[in-house]
Amino acid sequence: LFHSHQNPKKLYLQRRLKTKNLKMKQVTFFFFFSLFLLFSSTLSISQAPESSPKSPKKTPPTPKATAPSPKSLVPTLPESPDSTDSVPDDITTILKKAKTFSVLIRLLKTTEIMSSVNSQLITAKNGGLTILAPDDSAFSSLKAGFLNSLDENKKIELLQFHILPQYVASSNFDSLSNPVQTIAGKDPTRLPLNVYASGNNVSLSTGVVTASVVGVVYTDNKLAIYHLDKVLLPRDFFATKAPALAPTLAAAAKAPKAANKENSSADDQDQNDQDQGKSGAVRLCGILGTTLMSFVAVAMIWS
Repeated sequence: LFHSHQNPKKLYLQRRLKTKNLKMKQVTFFFFFSLFLLFSSTLSISQAPESSPKSPKKTPPTPKATAPSPKSLVPTLPESPDSTDSVPDDITTILKKAKTFSVLIRLLKTTEIMSSVNSQLITAKNGGLTILAPDDSAFSSLKAGFLNSLDENKKIELLQFHILPQYVASSNFDSLSNPVQTIAGKDPTRLPLNVYASGNNVSLSTGVVTASVVGVVYTDNKLAIYHLDKVLLPRDFFATKAPALAPTLAAAAKAPKAANKENSSADDQDQNDQDQGKSGAVRLCGILGTTLMSFVAVAMIWS
């Protein structure tokens, strides 16, 4: 009876011991598994590269396509009855015969530019000359005292601005490329001269005034003189230079740009630090959550 009474108790103790050993093994396993997760997470944080936001690429602006200008028609201008086929010895003689260019003749003589123009016309083998001649009414429509306000160099430049260093027939104005060059020079900012031909109309624009060709005074194979209704005033006569900024004002103008650039760089750096801090906080929360769940599981098994 004693043997039979002790046998069940011994069996119970043995089963209890086996259960306790099993729980110890499970606790040990979860403990080492939690340590492994913690170590691997910490290693991934230390090896994770810092990522910086990529700045968006700036695309260059697409240039706007310019529509081709329509080709002008060839004008037909009235010929002067005084036109001859011989090369003239003096241009002022031709202008005197027209009887409406006395102011232009006086300017040509007083500036002594006529001698150089005549010599250039006589010695020219190719190209010739084209003179755009304003009549007396064109000069009278100018502001009172305008011609007297010009010095000698300005008067010479004004006359040179009315002479093209090539022969242009009355039917070839539409073949000229703008801006047209004069013997005063070809500067699109100081001395722009654009020619527009449409039908029987030929106009010339300087950016200050627009004149029209109203007839032909003289033409041959080297010289062409055209009658204008207005004086061609160069833009250079009316251009005003902007005063230069003082050094203090220039420095003050540049200062806000530099400050804005520094503020933008500081904001980008702060944004990068905030993003990295958020990423590290999320990883740390994941590690703590995993560890806490492991200990909860161990506590439940132990109980």
